[in-house]
Amino acid sequence: VVERDRGHGLLDAVCREQITAAGFGQWFSHGTGHGVGLLIHEDPFVTTAGDLELQVGDVVTVEPGVYRGDFGGVRVEDLVEVTSTGCRVLTASPKDAPCLPSAPTT
Repeated sequence: VVERDRGHGLLDAVCREQITAAGFGQWFSHGTGHGVGLLIHEDPFVTTAGDLELQVGDVVTVEPGVYRGDFGGVRVEDLVEVTSTGCRVLTASPKDAPCLPSAPTT
């Protein structure tokens, strides 16, 4: 996505489209990501309302998540570096890990 457009509004929109197409759009109620640098949460914020353009060298999270108040939720997070030719995913964790049942909290 970043390869086609450095604007993070498109990145947020593509994530929302995929989650909505899977039937979970109503439970995606936050931004898609944010910059990481000196602070853990900083500009540019990857949202539909953001107005900062992604720049080469920016490191942002791509962390769409779905949360149902009556059930629970999931968020998959990747760190991505914006490059002159697109992006480089910095996160090496697999995306095919099995889902484990959650333990009740007391």
